[in-house]
Amino acid sequence: MTPRLAKLTAPEHTAIVTQECQGAVIGPNAGLAVLAEEARRVALPNIVRLLPAARAAGVRIVHCLVGRRPDGLGSNHNAKIFAIGRGDVDITPGTPGAALLPELGPEPTDLVLSRWHGVGPMGGTDLDAVLRNLGVSTIVVVGVSLNIAIPNVVMDAVNAAYRVIVPRDAVAGVPTDYGAAVIANTLSLLATITTTDDLLRVWGQP
Repeated sequence: MTPRLAKLTAPEHTAIVTQECQGAVIGPNAGLAVLAEEARRVALPNIVRLLPAARAAGVRIVHCLVGRRPDGLGSNHNAKIFAIGRGDVDITPGTPGAALLPELGPEPTDLVLSRWHGVGPMGGTDLDAVLRNLGVSTIVVVGVSLNIAIPNVVMDAVNAAYRVIVPRDAVAGVPTDYGAAVIANTLSLLATITTTDDLLRVWGQP
């Protein structure tokens, strides 16, 4: 597994895409507390470990966030997910809810993309064009949630011809067992499933 993983995740063609690792989603005052608690239990500490090692190895980091105007113009209103937590948390650009968690950066070499609509960054931002301009052909997807956004970005990336890596301990969904089932029964058919420690090893970290 390690030689194949090392080839797939060679820094010159690999980027980590963090999905909605922001205050309103997994911060201490997140709109959906149960998801934030689950993410902060295992996934977030592992993302915190992973990003510095990736940067040191030359892997690009692209943070994908979601924002919304106070009046909601341009944002979706056509599914239940878009109403959950809407009245409880502010994701207006410039607020803590819309910002990347400070423990993750951004560092000067990171890129940050925000979207106004949809449930994933590949269709809601310039992520595809940015990755191609960086020479990226493999993306490592981390963050939340295994319920909706992670499967969405994995499927969109596969459809766009990227190789996808998912470290199972750097993504989260609720309930915990459901997240594990999504990895086992869906994502494993689309992506290479690995762990944070495996990635740290191939990127030269203990």
